[in-house]
Amino acid sequence: MAGPGGGSNDVQWCFSQVKGSIDDDVAEADIISTVEFNHSGELLATGDKGGRVVIFQQEPESKNQPQCRGEYNVYSTFQSHEPEFDYLKSLEIEEKINKIRWLPQKNAAQFLLSTNDKTIKLWKISERDKRPEGYNLKEEDGRYRDPNSVTALRVPVFRPMDLMVEASPRRVFANAHTYHINSISVNSDYETYLSADDLRINLWHLEITDRSFNIVDIKPANMEELTEVITAAEFHPNQCNTFVYSSSKGTIRMCDMRASALCDKHAKLFEEPEDPNNRSFFSEIISSISDVKFSHSGRYMMTRDYLSVKIWDLNMETRPVETYQVHEYLRSKLCSLYENDCIFDKFECCWNGNDSVVMTGSYNNFFRMFDRGYRQDVTLEASRENSKPRSVLKPRKVSTGGKRKKDEISVDSLDFNKKILHTAWHPLDNIIAVATTNNLYIFQEKLN
Repeated sequence: MAGPGGGSNDVQWCFSQVKGSIDDDVAEADIISTVEFNHSGELLATGDKGGRVVIFQQEPESKNQPQCRGEYNVYSTFQSHEPEFDYLKSLEIEEKINKIRWLPQKNAAQFLLSTNDKTIKLWKISERDKRPEGYNLKEEDGRYRDPNSVTALRVPVFRPMDLMVEASPRRVFANAHTYHINSISVNSDYETYLSADDLRINLWHLEITDRSFNIVDIKPANMEELTEVITAAEFHPNQCNTFVYSSSKGTIRMCDMRASALCDKHAKLFEEPEDPNNRSFFSEIISSISDVKFSHSGRYMMTRDYLSVKIWDLNMETRPVETYQVHEYLRSKLCSLYENDCIFDKFECCWNGNDSVVMTGSYNNFFRMFDRGYRQDVTLEASRENSKPRSVLKPRKVSTGGKRKKDEISVDSLDFNKKILHTAWHPLDNIIAVATTNNLYIFQEKLN
């Protein structure tokens, strides 16, 4: 696999850490629902179905072991969302964190956006290692003093204290979505962001919570005529007027906010004609796009549908420039995957630091990497069996029929309850974070 630093295709991945409990009984609240590195890669945030956000911080590299990169340890944990009840619609609103997006760091504090189905929150994560002492009108325990007992003027001073990391909600963006929010994306102007639900996309200013602008609305006048929904949306990494959104019909629309206030007419439509040979009852379901991500360069865009990852050149709408089959061996199993609802799983995808490799998850706790330059791919597994520190991950192979070789695993023995939906790649280094059900695995490139 090519690394962010260059074109070497012999990167070996080794186990670094695993976070989370090892119990077989998994509490629903502990299931990880999103994973995101910040812009420097020093912080890694996860959100779960219990509405919690856990932030890990990378330790500084050890001078004694320069080949050993710093590990990630818990930096801050806080409850981002609580379960709510919509009394008008008699609906419970889950606390599950759907997405986390970091804002670029501008001062000593860090800021991130987190969202559940209905409400987006802007959180400030800051450190305190000093506290003021020597107030004139207050005791050290906070009680107010009688002003008449003050006989001398004291100058308050800052004293060192144990480091404390505080997470405080700075803004709450609510009441703007009728349907469930599936995406948030920060604009490259770092002043605005978008939020998308099944039928609408709204544009927000980070400083203004009481109003947003509706920029896409695909809701038909008669809901019986509804044929598609929005599945994901993202701003271009360096053109602040451009964003894309994908649909359950397998199309991606690019919109230019300079054209009109409501972007109901797209600037470009990316769609690949369906292969008639693969037409089946499940064609529409598996063509639904579960994730869309721009490359860091802004030249390409990656989409993930149920069976494949596609890379699109923004200058060519007619077909993708690259198509990678993630688990083509499941095409013959679509009927049983439909019956157990796995066919509706929403897999995410991510780019490495220099856009040369893409990664996405699969079943049986497998995840796939595709090297764009060398046209090579590898299947790796996140498992506690090979979780010895710095043990090299062995490539896994799935046998698709005929005689099974020694190291191969049969399609019929894949565990569809073990799935990797959420992955993240460090923006600068070959470090990846992979979420299995309730565990977060961190792997890194083996350094000689």
